[in-house]
Amino acid sequence: MTEASTPPKTDTPEKALVDILNLETVGANHFRGSRGEKGWHRVYGGQVLGQALSAATQTVDDSRSAHSLHGYFLLPGDPNHPIDYQVELTRDGGSFSTRRVKAVQNDRSIFTMSASFHSPETGLDHQFEMPDVPPPEDLHSITEIVKQNFDNLNEMIRLYWKRTGPIEMRPVETSRYDGQSDRSPKQHTWLKAVAPLPDDPAIHQAVLAYASDFTLLDTALVAH
Repeated sequence: MTEASTPPKTDTPEKALVDILNLETVGANHFRGSRGEKGWHRVYGGQVLGQALSAATQTVDDSRSAHSLHGYFLLPGDPNHPIDYQVELTRDGGSFSTRRVKAVQNDRSIFTMSASFHSPETGLDHQFEMPDVPPPEDLHSITEIVKQNFDNLNEMIRLYWKRTGPIEMRPVETSRYDGQSDRSPKQHTWLKAVAPLPDDPAIHQAVLAYASDFTLLDTALVAH
């Protein structure tokens, strides 16, 4: 007996990402996210973060957008099962809405998030000065860097970056791909979707949440 062959994927990476962030409604303030990419021992954390934000956003008035969130990863997600997102409507005020999201899988909480949404209005405004870094046009993507240094990289890095993903990343500091000596726990990285996304700010925010987990852990680990 032979297994049927799996048909080739036709979706582009950015289309597949948008589909992952597009949740199924299964009840009042209850949503279900697809399992995402198979072949990994756990669900990518950015997927859970992006899906949780997407779930919370669907319970808020369209005029309000997320302006802050705090997420806590409790247990690794199982890529063989979908994830349920239960949203608590904590408060809807005159300008702000607050939500709590619990991600559940196999009757266990694997992630929790608190998020705040804000209506557009004028107020105090400030920002940090832009770092003095080269523009993305002058840099190589991580995919190109991995190809150039393939023989010097460990197997985990090779496996992780050989995929064609929905986010293109162009790091400024590349010495961590040349060896394994200790470095300062700081990275500058340009990133963008590999192709234009739908013209919906909520989708853009969910994609940004998805992408935010790419460099969090390895930025800390480069010091070791």
